[in-house]
Amino acid sequence: MKLVPQPKIWWNGRLVPWEQAQVHVLSHALHYASSVFEGIRAYATPRGPAVFCLDAHVTRLLHSCRIVRLPLRFSHADLCTAIRDTIAANGQDACYIRPLVFRGYGALGVFPDECPVDVAIATFPWQKKDEAALLERGIDAGVSSWRRMAPDTLPAMAKCAGNYVNSALAVGEARDRGFHEAVVLDVDGFVSEGSGQNLFLVQGGRLMTPPVGSSILAGVTRACVLQIAADLGVPVVEQRLPREMLYIADEAFFTGTVAEVTPIRSVDGLVVGAGARGPVTKRLQERFFAIARGQHDDRHGWLAPVRGA
Repeated sequence: MKLVPQPKIWWNGRLVPWEQAQVHVLSHALHYASSVFEGIRAYATPRGPAVFCLDAHVTRLLHSCRIVRLPLRFSHADLCTAIRDTIAANGQDACYIRPLVFRGYGALGVFPDECPVDVAIATFPWQKKDEAALLERGIDAGVSSWRRMAPDTLPAMAKCAGNYVNSALAVGEARDRGFHEAVVLDVDGFVSEGSGQNLFLVQGGRLMTPPVGSSILAGVTRACVLQIAADLGVPVVEQRLPREMLYIADEAFFTGTVAEVTPIRSVDGLVVGAGARGPVTKRLQERFFAIARGQHDDRHGWLAPVRGA
């Protein structure tokens, strides 16, 4: 999606005009991918805009910083307030939110500690093309020739920029092959995730998803879907999934901040189930959106109001 400039970006503790939020070309992060980030959504609800799973996203951001050694001078509470303030300053009822923590300009070389740690938060509109049809019809995916990182190579549990070179290669290859998205395997050949989404399969009424040990990012939306499944009485199994499970599943779908709950209608040209959103996916998807949009009881406290917080 092409970015549309908004009035303000939060930059190291203050709101600045969008066009002033710039970095030097010799910033460490541009050369060595020394940055972590989050993708968060705020939804329009009957009570005004609300950030979905704000606490969980900021917690994961802090965990990513710790894993890749980016010392922050802002607290969890500071970042939550900054996110709300940025949404309010931009006057948005619904938006995508991108917090970014990175090593800035200071010295050139792989060793990062001579470079400052900068923090930015941007918010902007995000809407999928033909969203309603997409959420029912689903997308086509292909298994990538690129594998997810092996243990002790890159930190899969951190949402860090370096990991997304792998994602870009996988989704680029998928598009070149005529698919919308990629399914990436782990180092042992088991199903890991999409290029930037977690993956679920349904077979015999059971919901199945790879565990954290399969080089996945522990997705916030993934955790919500697991909770919704428990609420709806859908049995869940977290286990290593061989590639061939993709071809015999009754249903399949991706989850993520951008993906939300997106059905997969085919994998490698083989139709999944009926080739559209299945009944279990539909139940989970409808409950997810009902909670996110403030149309169902938020019993798990996932919505953080932007105003009056």
